[in-house]
Amino acid sequence: MSDLQLRRHGGWLHPVNQVFLAAIVCVGVPFCVLAWTRPSGIFDLQAQNSALAGFAAIVAGFWLHRSLGKIPGTQESSGILAGYLLSFGGVLAAILLFRISYSRAMLLSTFVLTLVWFFLVYAATQRRALRLGVVGGGSAERFRAMPGVRAFPLRLDTWPERVDAVAADFREDHDSLWQSRLADYVLAGIPVYHAKDLCESLTGRADLEHLSENNLGALNPHSSLLFGKAWLDRLCALPALVILAPVMLVAAIAIRIDSPGPAFFCQRRTGYRGKPFTVFKFRTMVHRPFPLGEGGDEADAFITRPNDERITRVGAVLRHCRIDELPQILNILRGEMSWIGPRPEACALSSWYEREIPFYRYRYVVRPGITGWAQVNQGHVAEVHEVRTKLQYDFYYIRNFSAWLDFLIVAKTVKTMLTGFGHR
Repeated sequence: MSDLQLRRHGGWLHPVNQVFLAAIVCVGVPFCVLAWTRPSGIFDLQAQNSALAGFAAIVAGFWLHRSLGKIPGTQESSGILAGYLLSFGGVLAAILLFRISYSRAMLLSTFVLTLVWFFLVYAATQRRALRLGVVGGGSAERFRAMPGVRAFPLRLDTWPERVDAVAADFREDHDSLWQSRLADYVLAGIPVYHAKDLCESLTGRADLEHLSENNLGALNPHSSLLFGKAWLDRLCALPALVILAPVMLVAAIAIRIDSPGPAFFCQRRTGYRGKPFTVFKFRTMVHRPFPLGEGGDEADAFITRPNDERITRVGAVLRHCRIDELPQILNILRGEMSWIGPRPEACALSSWYEREIPFYRYRYVVRPGITGWAQVNQGHVAEVHEVRTKLQYDFYYIRNFSAWLDFLIVAKTVKTMLTGFGHR
């Protein structure tokens, strides 16, 4: 949960209070139930160890959740799920490693109650819109039409009442009176945000007007981060390929039985640093070979429309669960793709988008991914106006490139696979 959210609600949502209440409800209740059923009562060793483990997992998970809360999008339920899955998983690993006596039923109950508790806290923070005072001028005007935000224009002759924060475009040349008033807001305890940064925080999209507007200090991400990420991707890809091999075999057989043609679909796409490569996927459409040229006049053949008639019965299921993307693990092993990054587009589409959208080529600065920030927030797109929004998500990912953001994308990808969000 972000600091801005906490300012909007009562003291019971203070971080210390949240952890304290979670410990009482999520640890205390299962502990009392277990102790009641044991002869030794509250002195039962398994009950005590499970209570300590559960409390440690809640504290660690809350810290993870708070850390992820600094990234837009962690207001989603996947941010909660990600933090506590990792913390409880780590605690359970420690218990098994050191062979500590514990109660599986109690630890599982604590985990479930913790998720329910923080989902309820999340629901409580989302009950009303953000009341935002807006200083006129520049990009601050965009908040007036933003969902979940009630924007109020601010005036010098009146003091704002009951606003959660103030947004102002710091690039605007505000006069001395407004500059003094912004200082007054800060002294009065009202958060004042740069409109551009606040907009990114609320939407998870980066609307780059100039390529220099990034958090990296340079146009390209640090080479050491890219190098480390590439090797970590490969280390994870090999065991994943072995584990998922049975699923992939079943998918390949189902495709061949469902419709004539090969099980795999190969296509030339634009990848890292703008270099074309061959991407591997399971075939989800009827087999109709067409030229893989790179001219914009062929772009329409590469676009998947809603309810596309070319999609087969098995293909629809594979797309819904994203299983059709699994063969791209081979692309990761070859160093052409990453687990997480902007989705690679067909060469024909890339050429078309490059002509229509400024800075489009900037997305090639990192390796394309099987999943990405745009995929878990927007889903599949094809039209130019949709691609502009997708590009803002991609730019946001490049600007905020970090392990935390990758971890959040993984959690949201699991949710996407279960719900089928954004598939076509």
